[in-house]
Amino acid sequence: MNSTSVKMERNLALEAVRVTEAAALSASRWMGRGDEKSADQAAVDAMRQALNTLQIQGTVRIGEGERDEAPMLFIGEKLGTGNGPSLDIAVDPVEGTNFVANNLPGGLSVISISERGNLFNAPETYMDKISSRVKEKNVIDLDFPVKKNISNLADYKNKDPKLSLIHISEPTRRTPI
Repeated sequence: MNSTSVKMERNLALEAVRVTEAAALSASRWMGRGDEKSADQAAVDAMRQALNTLQIQGTVRIGEGERDEAPMLFIGEKLGTGNGPSLDIAVDPVEGTNFVANNLPGGLSVISISERGNLFNAPETYMDKISSRVKEKNVIDLDFPVKKNISNLADYKNKDPKLSLIHISEPTRRTPI
C-alpha cells in the first residue's frame, strides 16, 4: 500500500466519523420528545447530506426502513460527489429511535464503508440476540428456549430461577440489524 492510499483511507475514516456525528447530533434535537420518526428523519437527512459531500462514488448496500416505512437511506441509493473511489455503504442513521425519543441511553448512528463488491445486498433481517459473560459452552445458546437459558444460567450461578424478579417469556419483538 503506498502512502497516497494510506492517507486517503485515513481521511475517509475521519469523514465517516463526521457522517455519524452529523446524524447523531441531528437526532439529538429530538431526544425526549417521544417522536421517533422525526428523530430518525433528522438523522437520515443529516447523514445523506454529509455523505453527499464526500469525494466518493457510494452505493447503499445495507440500509434500513423498507420494512417499517421509516425514513431511510435506501438500498441502491447513490451517495457522494460521484468522484473518487467506488464504495459500498451500510448505514443505520439511528439504531434505537425509541431510545432517542424517550431520552434513554443506547441510541447509535452507524456506518460501514468498503470497497465496491465487499458488502452484499442484505434484505432487512430480524435476528435474536443474547448477551452473557458466561464463556462455558452449552450454558446459553440462541437455539435454546428462553426458559432453558435461564434455567442453565441459574444452575451455572447456583441460583434459584424462581426467586428471580424477571418474568420469563419468549420474546415478541425482534430488533432489526
